[in-house]
Amino acid sequence: MFFACVVAATWSFSLLLTFPVMKVLLQGQDLQQYVREEIDTLETEIATNASGGQISGETISLKILRLLDENVMRHVPSDQFDMLALIFLILLIVTVIKGGSRVLQETLVVSVVEKTIIAMREKCFKMVLALDYQSLAMEGTPALMSRFTYDLGLVRDGLIVVGVKLIREPLKGMACLVCAFYVNWRLTLLSLLFVPLAGVVFYNIGRKLKKASHHLMESMSRLYKVLEESFHAIKILIAYGGASKQNEKFEKENKEYYSKAMTIARFDALSSPTMELLGVFAILLGMLPGTYLVLREARYIWGIELSGHVMEFAELAVLYTLLAGIVDPARKLSTVFGTFRKAKVAAGRLLELMDRETLVRETSDPRELPRHSRCIEFEEVSFRYAKKSDDAAARKAALQHVSLTVDVGEVVAVVGENGSGKSTLVNLLPRFFDPEFGSVKIDGIDIRDVALADLRQQIGVVTQETLLFDESIEENIRYGKPNASREEVIRAAKQAEALSFIESLPDGFETCVGDKGRNLSGGQCQRISLARAIIRDPAILILDEATSAVDSQSELQLHNVLQAFVKGRTTFIITHTVRPSLLDLISRIVVMDQGRLISVGTHETLLDGCEIYQRLFHSQTRRKSA
Repeated sequence: MFFACVVAATWSFSLLLTFPVMKVLLQGQDLQQYVREEIDTLETEIATNASGGQISGETISLKILRLLDENVMRHVPSDQFDMLALIFLILLIVTVIKGGSRVLQETLVVSVVEKTIIAMREKCFKMVLALDYQSLAMEGTPALMSRFTYDLGLVRDGLIVVGVKLIREPLKGMACLVCAFYVNWRLTLLSLLFVPLAGVVFYNIGRKLKKASHHLMESMSRLYKVLEESFHAIKILIAYGGASKQNEKFEKENKEYYSKAMTIARFDALSSPTMELLGVFAILLGMLPGTYLVLREARYIWGIELSGHVMEFAELAVLYTLLAGIVDPARKLSTVFGTFRKAKVAAGRLLELMDRETLVRETSDPRELPRHSRCIEFEEVSFRYAKKSDDAAARKAALQHVSLTVDVGEVVAVVGENGSGKSTLVNLLPRFFDPEFGSVKIDGIDIRDVALADLRQQIGVVTQETLLFDESIEENIRYGKPNASREEVIRAAKQAEALSFIESLPDGFETCVGDKGRNLSGGQCQRISLARAIIRDPAILILDEATSAVDSQSELQLHNVLQAFVKGRTTFIITHTVRPSLLDLISRIVVMDQGRLISVGTHETLLDGCEIYQRLFHSQTRRKSA
C-alpha cells in the first residue's frame, strides 16, 4: 500500500509538470513572476469579496502559492532553458522513484500472494484429507486435481491483480482526480457524468463473465477426467486400440473448453475498448467547454459558471493531461476485469471445498474404546450412497436392515456377487461412511461414540489394489505404525513372508517401490501391504479381495501368513467366493445379495441350504477345472 501510494503521488506529480512546461516553453513566462502575480490577484479578489473591505482569510490556493514562493521559487533559475532543464531533471527523478516503487510493490505483492497460495493449498489438502471416503469418491480425483492446479492458478493471478493493479491504478486515478478538481472542479465534475454509465456496462459484463468462468472451470475438470481415465487405463487403451476413441473424447472436451475460453476472451477484448471509448467521451465532455472558455476568454456557458476565473491555455493543457491520467488507470483496470472475475469464481469453488463438511463426523464427547475383546454387532444397518443431485428416495439402497454378530477371534468370509453390499457392510466398521439407520457396535459401544483415531487404530486393512506410496519398502511398512522401530519393521516383513525377497533386492528395505509399486510384482506388493497391516497389530483385520489379483503361489503364501496372524483377531474376508484354500481359515460365511444378508453358516451348511452360495462356490470350482 505504501509503495502504491508513492506510485500514485509521483504519477500525478509528473502530469502536473505539464503546467510549468507550457508556461515556460509555449508562453515564455517566468515562473517566479507568474507565482507573484497569482498571489497578488488572489489577495485582491479576497479583499474585494470580504465584508467591510477586510480580508476574511486565505484560500487554499493562496496558501499553496505562498508556500511555493517562500520555499521553492527562490531556488528556481530565471533563465528559460535552465528552467526547462530543471523540470526535465525533476521529471527524471520522479520517474525513477515511480519505477522503483512499482518494482518494490509488485515484488512484495507476489511474495504475499505466493505465501497465500501455499497456505490455501495446504489448507485445501488438509480439508480434503479430513473428508470421508464417500465424499471424496463422489467429488472424483479429476475435479479435485482441477481445484488444486487450475483453480489455484486463477486465484493466484487474481490476487496479484488485486494486490498490484486494483490497488495502484485506483490510487493513481484518485490522485489525478484530486488535482483535476483543484485545477477546475466544475469541468472535472462534467467529465464524471459517464461514471454511472461505465458502472452499468461493466456490471453486465461482469455478470456474464462470472457465468462463463464457472462453465470454463467445469470444462477444465472434465478435461482432467479424460486425462486421468486415459492414463490410468493406458494398458487397456494399448491392448484394445482405444487411443482413437479417447482422442475423440479429449478433442471434444478440448473444443468445449475452447468455446468457453473464447466467450471469456470476447468479454475481455470488449472491456478495454469500451472503457477507452467511455474515457474519451468523458474527456471531451470536460475539454470542449474548457476550450470554449479559453478561446472566448469567458467564465460562463449558457449562463452557467464553469470557471472561477478566465482560464489560460496552460491550465486547459494540464486539465486534459490529468483527465487522461484518470482514464489510463481505468483502461488498465478494464484489461484485468476478466482475470479478477475468473479468480473470484475459482476462489468460490475453493472456499466451497474448504467449507465442505465431512459426512462422517467426530463426536464431541468421545468414549474410551478398549482393545476389542468380545464381539462386533451390526444392528439393523441400512445404507445408500450419497450422490450430488439425485434424490435420496430414488437411489437404490446398498444395505437393507442387515443384522450380524461376530465374536472376537472369528474369521468371517463375506461373500456375494458384485453389488451385493459385502464391501459396503464391512466398510462401515472403520467408518468410511456411517449407516443411515441402525448402528455398528464393538463390545457394545457404538462406533459413532468413539474418536475416529481410536477406532481406526484397532483396524488393519488390506485391499485388492495394493496401494503403496512412492517411497522405500521400509516406509511403506511403517505406514501402519509411524513410530515403529527398524526391528518391528523387519519382524512384520518376516511374518508376512516378505523378508526373503526384500533382502534379495540390492537396496533391501531402502528399495523404492515406485509409483503404485510398479518396481515390484503383484505378489510382492501384496505381502508388503500385509506387513503394513501386521505391524499395526490390529484387533480387527479387513481383507477386501486381498488375494484376488495375485497368482496361486502368492495366494497360498498369503494364506499361510494369515493362518498364523488371524489367531486372536476378528477378521473379515471380503470375496466373491470362498476358495478351498480359504476354508481352513474361515469360522463362518456370510452370504450377501442385493444389500440383504441372505444366510450365515459354515461352508458345509451353506452348500446344503443356500442356493446363492452353491452357485458362487460351484462357479469357482468349474473355472478351476476348466
